Amino acid sequence: MSTIPHSTAPRSPRLHLAARIVAAIFGGYGFAWGIVAAGASLMFAAGMDFHDAEFLASLFGVLAFLAVFLWTFAARRLWVVWTVLVGGGALLAAVGSFVQSRLV
Repeated sequence: MSTIPHSTAPRSPRLHLAARIVAAIFGGYGFAWGIVAAGASLMFAAGMDFHDAEFLASLFGVLAFLAVFLWTFAARRLWVVWTVLVGGGALLAAVGSFVQSRLV
């Protein structure tokens, strides 16, 4: 007999794992893209050379992707993962777009 209460057991473990994989890959990519967009535009606006800002933001984006990828599988609740990845990625991309529009 299982010791896990029925309400907390996943309905379909394969579907749950697939949702985590999709969140890790695509959600992580979107979040990392937002980090790169916001970071590059903010660093350029602060006076850094464009190519240096782009390179440094890309490094932060790779590190963010790795951290988010691992966190996606370690997190307890999948809805929190999706909320942070989609909401955070959209917010970061909006910040990057807004700063870029002010620079031109």
